[in-house]
Amino acid sequence: MAHPEIYLKKNEDKRLRKGHLWVFSNEVDVKRSPLEQFNAGDLVQVKSDDGKVLGTAYINPQALICARLLSRKPNLKCGANFFKERLTTALALREKLFDKPYYRLVFGESDGLPGLVIDRFGPVLSVQITTAGIDRRKESLFTALHELLSPEAIILKNDNSQRQLEGLSMESELAYGKLPEPLIIEENNTQFKIDILEGQKTGWFYDHRSSRAQLAGMAKNRKILDLFCYTGAWSIPAALAGASEVTGVDASESALALAADNAFLNGVQDRTRFVRNDVFEFLKQARQENQLYDIIVLDPPALIKRKKDFKQGYEAYRRLNHLALQVLSKNGILISASCSHHLSRENLHEILRSSARHIDRHLVFFAGGGQGPDHPIDPAAPETEYLKTFFCSVSSSL
Repeated sequence: MAHPEIYLKKNEDKRLRKGHLWVFSNEVDVKRSPLEQFNAGDLVQVKSDDGKVLGTAYINPQALICARLLSRKPNLKCGANFFKERLTTALALREKLFDKPYYRLVFGESDGLPGLVIDRFGPVLSVQITTAGIDRRKESLFTALHELLSPEAIILKNDNSQRQLEGLSMESELAYGKLPEPLIIEENNTQFKIDILEGQKTGWFYDHRSSRAQLAGMAKNRKILDLFCYTGAWSIPAALAGASEVTGVDASESALALAADNAFLNGVQDRTRFVRNDVFEFLKQARQENQLYDIIVLDPPALIKRKKDFKQGYEAYRRLNHLALQVLSKNGILISASCSHHLSRENLHEILRSSARHIDRHLVFFAGGGQGPDHPIDPAAPETEYLKTFFCSVSSSL
Protein backbone atom coordinates (compact mmCIF):
# COMPACT_ATOMS: atom_id res chain seq x y z
CA MET A 1 0.00 0.00 0.00
CA ALA A 2 1.36 3.39 -1.01
CA HIS A 3 2.04 5.98 1.68
CA PRO A 4 0.30 9.36 1.41
CA GLU A 5 2.38 12.09 -0.20
CA ILE A 6 3.76 15.44 0.83
CA TYR A 7 5.06 17.85 -1.79
CA LEU A 8 7.83 20.34 -1.21
CA LYS A 9 7.78 23.86 -2.55
CA LYS A 10 9.90 24.67 -5.58
CA ASN A 11 13.65 24.46 -4.89
CA GLU A 12 13.10 23.23 -1.32
CA ASP A 13 14.51 19.79 -2.13
CA LYS A 14 18.14 20.90 -2.29
CA ARG A 15 19.05 19.88 1.26
CA LEU A 16 17.56 16.41 0.84
CA ARG A 17 19.32 15.89 -2.49
CA LYS A 18 22.63 16.72 -0.80
CA GLY A 19 22.00 13.94 1.73
CA HIS A 20 20.26 15.60 4.67
CA LEU A 21 17.20 13.93 6.20
CA TRP A 22 15.11 16.84 7.51
CA VAL A 23 12.09 18.64 6.07
CA PHE A 24 10.97 21.86 7.77
CA SER A 25 7.29 22.74 7.91
CA ASN A 26 7.78 25.94 5.89
CA GLU A 27 9.27 23.89 3.03
CA VAL A 28 6.08 21.89 2.48
CA ASP A 29 3.58 22.94 -0.19
CA VAL A 30 0.58 22.92 2.15
CA LYS A 31 -1.86 23.68 -0.66
CA ARG A 32 -1.04 20.40 -2.39
CA SER A 33 -0.46 18.47 0.83
CA PRO A 34 -2.13 20.08 3.88
CA LEU A 35 -0.23 19.07 7.01
CA GLU A 36 -3.34 18.83 9.17
CA GLN A 37 -4.43 15.67 7.32
CA PHE A 38 -1.58 13.72 8.94
CA ASN A 39 -1.17 12.28 12.42
CA ALA A 40 2.11 12.53 14.32
CA GLY A 41 4.30 9.61 13.30
CA ASP A 42 2.55 8.73 10.01
CA LEU A 43 4.74 7.48 7.19
CA VAL A 44 4.69 9.62 4.02
CA GLN A 45 6.34 9.76 0.62
CA VAL A 46 8.25 13.00 0.17
CA LYS A 47 8.11 14.44 -3.34
CA SER A 48 9.76 17.41 -4.96
CA ASP A 49 7.76 20.15 -6.67
CA ASP A 50 8.00 18.31 -9.99
CA GLY A 51 6.72 15.05 -8.49
CA LYS A 52 9.99 13.11 -8.16
CA VAL A 53 10.09 10.81 -5.13
CA LEU A 54 12.74 11.84 -2.59
CA GLY A 55 12.07 9.03 -0.13
CA THR A 56 10.00 7.76 2.78
CA ALA A 57 9.75 9.82 5.95
CA TYR A 58 7.76 9.96 9.13
CA ILE A 59 5.87 13.17 9.79
CA ASN A 60 4.75 15.30 12.68
CA PRO A 61 2.58 18.20 11.47
CA GLN A 62 3.00 20.02 14.83
CA ALA A 63 6.81 20.07 14.77
CA LEU A 64 9.15 22.58 13.12
CA ILE A 65 11.13 19.68 11.65
CA CYS A 66 7.94 18.16 10.34
CA ALA A 67 9.40 15.19 8.45
CA ARG A 68 12.56 13.07 8.72
CA LEU A 69 13.65 10.73 5.96
CA LEU A 70 14.12 7.06 6.84
CA SER A 71 15.01 5.94 3.34
CA ARG A 72 15.49 7.23 -0.20
CA LYS A 73 13.19 4.40 -1.31
CA PRO A 74 9.45 4.98 -1.80
CA ASN A 75 6.87 3.23 0.38
CA LEU A 76 9.33 1.83 2.90
CA LYS A 77 7.92 -0.65 5.41
CA CYS A 78 9.17 0.44 8.81
CA GLY A 79 8.88 -2.71 10.91
CA ALA A 80 11.23 -4.94 12.88
CA ASN A 81 13.18 -5.94 9.75
CA PHE A 82 13.89 -2.29 8.92
CA PHE A 83 15.23 -1.65 12.43
CA LYS A 84 17.22 -4.90 12.43
CA GLU A 85 18.94 -3.93 9.18
CA ARG A 86 19.91 -0.46 10.43
CA LEU A 87 20.98 -1.78 13.84
CA THR A 88 23.10 -4.49 12.23
CA THR A 89 24.98 -1.86 10.22
CA ALA A 90 25.48 0.33 13.30
CA LEU A 91 26.63 -2.64 15.36
CA ALA A 92 29.14 -3.72 12.73
CA LEU A 93 30.90 -0.34 12.92
CA ARG A 94 31.05 -0.35 16.73
CA GLU A 95 32.39 -3.90 16.86
CA LYS A 96 35.23 -2.83 14.56
CA LEU A 97 36.04 0.02 16.95
CA PHE A 98 35.60 -1.53 20.40
CA ASP A 99 36.34 -4.95 21.89
CA LYS A 100 33.88 -4.55 24.77
CA PRO A 101 30.13 -3.72 24.64
CA TYR A 102 30.34 -0.20 26.05
CA TYR A 103 29.56 2.43 23.41
CA ARG A 104 26.91 4.51 21.66
CA LEU A 105 25.22 1.96 19.43
CA VAL A 106 22.95 4.37 17.53
CA PHE A 107 23.61 8.05 16.89
CA GLY A 108 20.45 9.29 15.20
CA GLU A 109 20.78 10.58 11.66
CA SER A 110 24.35 9.30 11.28
CA ASP A 111 23.05 5.74 11.60
CA GLY A 112 20.00 6.30 9.44
CA LEU A 113 17.68 6.38 12.45
CA PRO A 114 16.68 10.03 13.05
CA GLY A 115 15.08 10.55 16.44
CA LEU A 116 16.86 7.61 18.08
CA VAL A 117 19.90 7.32 20.34
CA ILE A 118 20.94 4.06 22.01
CA ASP A 119 23.80 3.64 24.45
CA ARG A 120 25.01 0.13 25.20
CA PHE A 121 26.07 -0.52 28.77
CA GLY A 122 27.02 -4.18 28.55
CA PRO A 123 23.76 -6.13 29.03
CA VAL A 124 21.68 -2.95 29.40
CA LEU A 125 20.44 -0.64 26.64
CA SER A 126 19.56 2.99 27.32
CA VAL A 127 17.17 4.14 24.60
CA GLN A 128 16.35 7.79 23.93
CA ILE A 129 13.50 8.36 21.49
CA THR A 130 12.89 12.02 20.64
CA THR A 131 10.30 11.87 17.84
CA ALA A 132 6.74 10.59 17.42
CA GLY A 133 7.79 8.69 14.29
CA ILE A 134 10.15 6.41 16.24
CA ASP A 135 7.97 6.36 19.36
CA ARG A 136 5.05 4.87 17.42
CA ARG A 137 7.34 2.05 16.24
CA LYS A 138 9.19 1.30 19.46
CA GLU A 139 7.76 -2.22 19.73
CA SER A 140 9.30 -3.07 16.34
CA LEU A 141 12.54 -1.49 17.55
CA PHE A 142 12.48 -3.60 20.73
CA THR A 143 11.87 -6.77 18.69
CA ALA A 144 14.95 -6.02 16.60
CA LEU A 145 17.05 -5.26 19.69
CA HIS A 146 16.04 -8.54 21.32
CA GLU A 147 16.87 -10.53 18.20
CA LEU A 148 20.26 -8.90 17.78
CA LEU A 149 21.52 -8.36 21.33
CA SER A 150 19.29 -10.25 23.84
CA PRO A 151 19.62 -7.45 26.45
CA GLU A 152 18.91 -8.06 30.13
CA ALA A 153 17.17 -4.69 30.38
CA ILE A 154 15.99 -1.81 28.20
CA ILE A 155 15.54 1.65 29.71
CA LEU A 156 13.51 4.32 27.94
CA LYS A 157 15.11 7.66 28.80
CA ASN A 158 12.25 10.02 28.07
CA ASP A 159 13.27 13.06 30.15
CA ASN A 160 14.22 15.06 27.09
CA SER A 161 12.91 18.47 26.06
CA GLN A 162 12.76 17.41 22.39
CA ARG A 163 10.03 14.93 23.30
CA GLN A 164 7.97 17.79 24.66
CA LEU A 165 8.21 19.53 21.28
CA GLU A 166 6.87 16.35 19.67
CA GLY A 167 3.97 16.04 22.14
CA LEU A 168 5.40 12.92 23.83
CA SER A 169 5.51 11.83 27.49
CA MET A 170 8.55 12.80 29.55
CA GLU A 171 8.60 9.90 32.02
CA SER A 172 11.59 7.56 31.91
CA GLU A 173 10.83 3.89 32.47
CA LEU A 174 12.22 0.40 32.63
CA ALA A 175 10.67 -0.97 29.43
CA TYR A 176 12.02 -4.50 29.72
CA GLY A 177 13.86 -6.80 32.12
CA LYS A 178 15.66 -6.01 35.35
CA LEU A 179 18.54 -3.62 35.93
CA PRO A 180 21.71 -5.13 37.42
CA GLU A 181 22.55 -3.52 40.75
CA PRO A 182 25.05 -2.01 40.63
CA LEU A 183 25.43 -1.39 36.89
CA ILE A 184 29.15 -1.06 36.13
CA ILE A 185 30.61 -0.11 32.77
CA GLU A 186 34.15 0.18 31.50
CA GLU A 187 35.86 3.01 29.63
CA ASN A 188 39.59 3.62 29.13
CA ASN A 189 40.46 0.66 31.40
CA THR A 190 38.46 2.27 34.19
CA GLN A 191 35.30 0.98 35.84
CA PHE A 192 32.33 3.24 36.52
CA LYS A 193 29.13 2.71 38.42
CA ILE A 194 26.31 4.49 36.59
CA ASP A 195 22.68 5.37 37.29
CA ILE A 196 20.68 5.35 34.06
CA LEU A 197 17.24 6.18 35.40
CA GLU A 198 18.28 9.19 37.50
CA GLY A 199 21.37 10.22 35.51
CA GLN A 200 21.66 12.91 32.86
CA LYS A 201 20.83 12.14 29.20
CA THR A 202 21.28 8.39 28.63
CA GLY A 203 23.12 7.99 31.96
CA TRP A 204 26.67 8.38 30.65
CA PHE A 205 28.63 10.49 28.15
CA TYR A 206 30.70 8.28 25.85
CA ASP A 207 31.51 11.14 23.48
CA HIS A 208 34.70 12.37 25.22
CA ARG A 209 36.29 8.91 25.48
CA SER A 210 39.31 9.73 23.27
CA SER A 211 40.05 13.07 24.93
CA ARG A 212 39.83 11.51 28.40
CA ALA A 213 42.41 8.93 27.38
CA GLN A 214 44.64 11.77 26.15
CA LEU A 215 44.33 13.54 29.50
CA ALA A 216 45.29 10.34 31.35
CA GLY A 217 48.48 10.20 29.29
CA MET A 218 49.53 13.61 30.67
CA ALA A 219 48.29 13.22 34.24
CA LYS A 220 51.24 11.67 36.08
CA ASN A 221 52.33 13.77 39.08
CA ARG A 222 50.01 16.61 38.05
CA LYS A 223 47.50 18.49 40.17
CA ILE A 224 44.24 18.38 38.22
CA LEU A 225 40.97 20.31 38.40
CA ASP A 226 37.95 18.72 36.70
CA LEU A 227 35.11 21.24 36.32
CA PHE A 228 31.54 19.98 35.76
CA CYS A 229 32.99 16.58 36.68
CA TYR A 230 29.61 14.74 36.82
CA THR A 231 30.40 11.14 37.89
CA GLY A 232 34.17 11.28 37.36
CA ALA A 233 34.70 10.25 33.74
CA TRP A 234 37.71 12.57 33.40
CA SER A 235 38.82 12.49 37.04
CA ILE A 236 39.11 8.76 37.76
CA PRO A 237 41.28 7.73 34.74
CA ALA A 238 43.57 10.71 35.47
CA ALA A 239 43.98 9.58 39.08
CA LEU A 240 44.59 5.99 37.93
CA ALA A 241 47.29 7.29 35.58
CA GLY A 242 49.21 8.77 38.50
CA ALA A 243 47.90 12.30 39.05
CA SER A 244 49.10 13.57 42.42
CA GLU A 245 45.74 15.14 43.23
CA VAL A 246 42.41 15.42 41.40
CA THR A 247 39.64 17.82 42.43
CA GLY A 248 36.23 17.40 40.78
CA VAL A 249 33.60 20.14 40.99
CA ASP A 250 29.91 19.79 40.19
CA ALA A 251 26.58 21.18 41.42
CA SER A 252 24.84 17.78 41.53
CA GLU A 253 24.96 15.96 44.87
CA SER A 254 23.86 12.64 43.32
CA ALA A 255 26.51 12.87 40.58
CA LEU A 256 29.24 13.56 43.13
CA ALA A 257 28.11 10.61 45.25
CA LEU A 258 28.60 8.38 42.20
CA ALA A 259 31.97 10.01 41.49
CA ALA A 260 33.10 9.19 45.04
CA ASP A 261 31.85 5.60 44.60
CA ASN A 262 33.82 5.38 41.36
CA ALA A 263 36.97 6.60 43.09
CA PHE A 264 36.62 3.76 45.64
CA LEU A 265 35.77 1.27 42.90
CA ASN A 266 39.09 2.04 41.21
CA GLY A 267 41.14 2.45 44.39
CA VAL A 268 41.99 6.14 43.91
CA GLN A 269 39.96 7.67 46.74
CA ASP A 270 43.16 8.91 48.42
CA ARG A 271 44.01 11.10 45.40
CA THR A 272 40.55 12.43 44.53
CA ARG A 273 38.18 14.81 46.19
CA PHE A 274 34.80 15.95 44.93
CA VAL A 275 33.37 19.34 45.79
CA ARG A 276 29.74 20.39 45.48
CA ASN A 277 29.69 23.98 44.28
CA ASP A 278 28.71 26.27 41.44
CA VAL A 279 31.71 26.21 39.09
CA PHE A 280 31.76 29.99 38.65
CA GLU A 281 31.82 30.46 42.43
CA PHE A 282 34.47 27.78 42.91
CA LEU A 283 36.77 29.44 40.36
CA LYS A 284 36.30 32.89 41.91
CA GLN A 285 37.16 31.51 45.35
CA ALA A 286 40.17 29.57 44.03
CA ARG A 287 41.49 32.76 42.45
CA GLN A 288 41.05 34.69 45.71
CA GLU A 289 42.92 31.97 47.61
CA ASN A 290 45.68 31.74 44.96
CA GLN A 291 44.93 28.09 44.28
CA LEU A 292 46.68 26.88 41.12
CA TYR A 293 46.31 23.68 39.08
CA ASP A 294 48.63 22.04 36.56
CA ILE A 295 45.81 20.78 34.33
CA ILE A 296 42.23 22.07 34.20
CA VAL A 297 39.41 20.26 32.40
CA LEU A 298 36.54 22.56 31.45
CA ASP A 299 33.73 20.42 30.06
CA PRO A 300 30.43 22.20 30.76
CA PRO A 301 26.97 21.04 29.71
CA ALA A 302 25.48 22.68 26.62
CA LEU A 303 25.20 26.36 27.52
CA ILE A 304 23.56 27.26 24.20
CA LYS A 305 20.59 24.97 23.62
CA ARG A 306 18.85 27.21 21.08
CA LYS A 307 20.14 29.65 18.52
CA LYS A 308 18.40 32.55 20.24
CA ASP A 309 20.42 31.82 23.41
CA PHE A 310 23.73 32.32 21.61
CA LYS A 311 24.72 35.72 23.07
CA GLN A 312 24.08 34.73 26.69
CA GLY A 313 25.70 31.31 26.23
CA TYR A 314 28.76 32.73 24.48
CA GLU A 315 29.31 35.07 27.41
CA ALA A 316 29.05 32.14 29.87
CA TYR A 317 31.70 30.19 27.92
CA ARG A 318 33.91 33.28 27.82
CA ARG A 319 33.64 33.84 31.58
CA LEU A 320 34.35 30.18 32.37
CA ASN A 321 37.48 30.05 30.23
CA HIS A 322 38.68 33.41 31.53
CA LEU A 323 38.27 32.29 35.16
CA ALA A 324 39.88 28.89 34.52
CA LEU A 325 42.97 30.49 32.97
CA GLN A 326 43.40 32.60 36.11
CA VAL A 327 43.86 29.52 38.32
CA LEU A 328 46.13 27.63 35.92
CA SER A 329 49.74 27.25 37.02
CA LYS A 330 52.68 28.48 34.96
CA ASN A 331 53.16 26.23 31.90
CA GLY A 332 49.84 24.58 32.68
CA ILE A 333 47.36 22.82 30.41
CA LEU A 334 43.74 23.82 29.81
CA ILE A 335 41.43 21.30 28.17
CA SER A 336 38.45 23.35 27.04
CA ALA A 337 35.38 21.77 25.47
CA SER A 338 31.90 22.64 24.27
CA CYS A 339 29.03 20.32 23.36
CA SER A 340 26.82 23.18 22.14
CA HIS A 341 26.18 22.72 18.42
CA HIS A 342 25.47 26.47 18.14
CA LEU A 343 28.95 27.36 19.46
CA SER A 344 31.26 26.63 16.55
CA ARG A 345 34.86 25.48 16.79
CA GLU A 346 35.80 28.95 15.53
CA ASN A 347 33.78 30.55 18.35
CA LEU A 348 35.60 28.52 21.03
CA HIS A 349 38.93 29.23 19.31
CA GLU A 350 38.24 32.96 19.57
CA ILE A 351 37.09 32.70 23.22
CA LEU A 352 40.38 31.02 24.15
CA ARG A 353 42.49 33.50 22.16
CA SER A 354 40.82 36.58 23.65
CA SER A 355 40.70 35.19 27.20
CA ALA A 356 44.44 34.46 27.18
CA ARG A 357 45.28 37.86 25.75
CA HIS A 358 43.06 39.58 28.31
CA ILE A 359 45.19 38.26 31.19
CA ASP A 360 48.46 38.51 29.23
CA ARG A 361 49.11 34.78 28.81
CA HIS A 362 50.58 32.96 25.81
CA LEU A 363 48.20 30.18 24.76
CA VAL A 364 48.83 27.63 22.02
CA PHE A 365 46.78 24.65 20.85
CA PHE A 366 48.80 21.43 20.83
CA ALA A 367 45.93 19.00 20.21
CA GLY A 368 42.26 19.04 19.35
CA GLY A 369 39.45 16.61 19.72
CA GLY A 370 35.80 15.96 19.14
CA GLN A 371 33.24 13.26 19.62
CA GLY A 372 34.41 9.65 19.72
CA PRO A 373 34.06 7.25 16.78
CA ASP A 374 30.80 5.83 18.14
CA HIS A 375 29.31 9.29 17.44
CA PRO A 376 29.96 9.30 13.66
CA ILE A 377 29.43 12.53 11.73
CA ASP A 378 27.21 12.62 8.66
CA PRO A 379 28.87 15.11 6.26
CA ALA A 380 25.45 16.08 4.88
CA ALA A 381 24.07 16.84 8.37
CA PRO A 382 26.19 19.41 10.22
CA GLU A 383 23.96 18.94 13.29
CA THR A 384 25.63 15.55 13.87
CA GLU A 385 28.93 17.30 14.64
CA TYR A 386 28.57 19.06 17.98
CA LEU A 387 31.57 18.36 20.23
CA LYS A 388 34.78 20.33 20.04
CA THR A 389 37.80 20.21 22.37
CA PHE A 390 41.02 22.24 22.50
CA PHE A 391 44.12 21.12 24.39
CA CYS A 392 45.94 24.34 25.29
CA SER A 393 49.41 24.90 26.66
CA VAL A 394 49.48 28.18 28.58
CA SER A 395 52.60 30.07 29.61
CA SER A 396 53.69 33.56 30.58
CA SER A 397 53.35 36.23 27.94
CA LEU A 398 56.08 36.32 25.30
